[in-house]
Amino acid sequence: MTLPTNLPRTGIWVNGLDLQAPPVATGLAAELEELGLGAIWLSEGLAHDPFVTAAGLLAATSGLVVGTGIAVTYGRHPHWMRASARAVLDAYPDRFVFGAGTSNPRVVEGVLGLEYRRPLTALRDYLDDLDTPDALLAQLGLPDAGRLPRVLAALGPSALRLARDRADGAITYLVTPEHTARARAALGPDRTLVVEQAVVVGAADADARTRARAHVGAYLSNPGYRASWQRLGFTDADLSGSDRLVDALVAIGEDQVRQRITAHIDAGADHVCLQALPAEPFTIPAQQWKLLASIDEGPRRRHDHAGTDTRWTRSGQPRPM
Repeated sequence: MTLPTNLPRTGIWVNGLDLQAPPVATGLAAELEELGLGAIWLSEGLAHDPFVTAAGLLAATSGLVVGTGIAVTYGRHPHWMRASARAVLDAYPDRFVFGAGTSNPRVVEGVLGLEYRRPLTALRDYLDDLDTPDALLAQLGLPDAGRLPRVLAALGPSALRLARDRADGAITYLVTPEHTARARAALGPDRTLVVEQAVVVGAADADARTRARAHVGAYLSNPGYRASWQRLGFTDADLSGSDRLVDALVAIGEDQVRQRITAHIDAGADHVCLQALPAEPFTIPAQQWKLLASIDEGPRRRHDHAGTDTRWTRSGQPRPM
């Protein structure tokens, strides 16, 4: 079993969908599919189980790809993580992407009340347990399906190498196209690279910049993101929330969004998931989704970085070239 082969060029990354009633969430997913947006990534808000949410969205749509971006490893025994992800993958093998990671101290310590260990060590140890043959299946005399196909949250060089060696690819967050080029080099040609891109469309410039600044500001104290930005050449002055940093991380307006998608794809991304920043936190920016559906009108082309191209339709389904 591998990652979905019909992962489209662009999709939507959404924060707060787990705060919606299930009928509202499935209705939004159906609307996304109708708009031609072929994938949705669920940010785990810890309100609802992301695998349950993903299964509901997949059942309510016919071709939408759903990914967890990400399922948090802390607080989940590897056996239950494996069982949950496997259940969704078995039901929707061509439409579900299992994304996992350690999240950050604000979630792990502030919400879950657990100790946040060194993230790379914690994730490596977790993957060791996750990949251990299932003892229950062995007791029942049933075959083990083997390692779960997955992408890992990764920013730094060591994390990207871990994603290369222990996963089918990586998902990055709050990055620039320059980071995407570095990530592709670290992953090599045969791993999937999913890139999150924050955007604001359909808003007045002052409002859009306020949203962008607030979004970036929420991560300024996070050491992982600060280190990532420093590796890209941002200075201590930038890390206080400079216009330079905000402009590099958030695309404002349809033209800039279109340019940023192209830049990430040209730098080596397989898929760009667009996070539309709402005026109020945790509200669903459905109006922005409608605008985003018309922005990336180019052919849905996914490049495997080894010389083979596949052309994609607006629904995300492959067609012969």
